[in-house]
Amino acid sequence: MINQVTLVGRLTKEPNLRYTVDGKVVLNVTIALNRQFKNAKGEYEADFVLCTLWGKTAENTAKYCHRGSLVGITGRIQTRNYDNDQGKKVYVTEVIADSIKFMDGRPPENKKVNISEEALPF
Repeated sequence: MINQVTLVGRLTKEPNLRYTVDGKVVLNVTIALNRQFKNAKGEYEADFVLCTLWGKTAENTAKYCHRGSLVGITGRIQTRNYDNDQGKKVYVTEVIADSIKFMDGRPPENKKVNISEEALPF
């Protein structure tokens, strides 16, 4: 079976690094992907895809990218679920990134890396 995806789009917000309770680095980003056709109103639409990056890939993305950065991501699609605070099952489909290409020019000098203080349960 093949589960491989390649996406090129722009980050929708500033990257925010987080750590699991085991101390692993993780970064969740959403990238906007423009559709190649117009809707009934004659406007282009976009899809917003959740991508998860781990380890050094996550650290480098947080260090060198910002909101609006053009990136190319290759990875695999994964679906997971969990029970929310109301006890309802929530399904999440995301791309687990194997690699990322920074497609913009040089990053801004002295970019501050955002790191979340909360530890993730996984």
